Amino acid sequence: MTHARPLRSTTTGAIRGSIRVPGDKSISHRSLMLGAIAVGETVIHGLLEGEDVLHTAAAMRLLGAEAERSEDGVWRVRGVGLGALQEPAQVLDMGNSGTAARLLMGLVAGHPITCVFTGDASLNKRPMARVTKPLEEMGARFVGRSGGRLPLTVVGSGELVPITYRLPVASAQVKSAILLAGLNTAGATTVIEAEPTRDHTELMLRHFGATVTTERLEDGALAVTVIGQPELTGRTIHVPADPSSAAFPAVAALLRPGSDLLLNDVGMNPRRTGLYDTLVEMGADIAFENRRDQAGEPVADLRVKHSALKGIVVPADRAPSMIDEYPVLAAAAACAEGTTVMLGLKELRVKESDRLAMVAEGLTRCGVSVEVGADDSLTVHGTGGTGKGPKGGASVATAMDHRIAMSFLVLGMASEEPISVDDGAFIDTSFPDFVGLMNRLGAKIGEA
Repeated sequence: MTHARPLRSTTTGAIRGSIRVPGDKSISHRSLMLGAIAVGETVIHGLLEGEDVLHTAAAMRLLGAEAERSEDGVWRVRGVGLGALQEPAQVLDMGNSGTAARLLMGLVAGHPITCVFTGDASLNKRPMARVTKPLEEMGARFVGRSGGRLPLTVVGSGELVPITYRLPVASAQVKSAILLAGLNTAGATTVIEAEPTRDHTELMLRHFGATVTTERLEDGALAVTVIGQPELTGRTIHVPADPSSAAFPAVAALLRPGSDLLLNDVGMNPRRTGLYDTLVEMGADIAFENRRDQAGEPVADLRVKHSALKGIVVPADRAPSMIDEYPVLAAAAACAEGTTVMLGLKELRVKESDRLAMVAEGLTRCGVSVEVGADDSLTVHGTGGTGKGPKGGASVATAMDHRIAMSFLVLGMASEEPISVDDGAFIDTSFPDFVGLMNRLGAKIGEA
């Protein structure tokens, strides 16, 4: 049981320094899973050692793979080969991670084994039916609570049939679960997505030796196809710094006068950079330096300097590329001049918490005027034109959501009065040592 850790953030001066935030969470999960079903050894540099990813590593060990950290911080995974995962003797505890749970359900669905998935109180409230429905069409079976919620039993099959599935909602997790299940089928499995979502699974599958194609259809949708039963071979992976985690120090630097921050090795996958595109449109001074590729993923160093931000309209079609970043964008919008309107946020209602409601409630408590539209939009009236930041002086509920906690701690750095969050313990799921790193840059975050 994780004990609550209330935290308080106080107005700060400039944010300055050069750092590398922890490794990308999405890529870390996938590198462990694909390494576990590859032949030979996969060597992973820069793996995120947050609680979410460590739960994935533990699950892969229970499924028969070896996954260990060397003294030099490098992780080595010795895989069992495609189709050879073993039935676990224990329940697979996925902690707080919806990504790990949904992707791993797809992976084990293509094996003739039975697995029981569970998670923490937050994860066990999240809907899984969007994943179980297509996997059932392929031939797997599921027994869970109403809405397909965890704890949930997966009865896999070594004889899944390939399908063509059109995603009803843009979701990289559902797409990935289907593609991973399709690995152990005899044929081609296709996922059609109306809006492009994160393509880390496709890039990494190719890196390990699978054939994955992407085709633009006449209606503009993308058809992503994996050919089943490939020979996957262990690879070396360099995990870039997580752009979602880099967002917090980046926004802090934008908000504080005199700031000059260098963020090294940040993943710049174009399907993950919606926040940075949005901040630049708002007037952010962000330079993308030393662009390069690491194991198929684009990477850059980001130099961020204090900027006077202005409110804009953020289009709905940008949501898939920044779905995790809306809470910290809302913090930036609260300090901008003018009004920011964020459209198409329905998916925020089924994240670690109902993030749309949590952000609106927290901002209101901090003296920021907001409206949530019936169309799942969020309108934030910034305080930047007043010469002051938001009033602050509130305690914000986080509902065990790491991104809500970090976003309001960043806002507290620019508000007139300190902002507290009721629980920062869950920050470790994605950003170990967040408080220490931010304080080294000039923040003032401590126990509340």
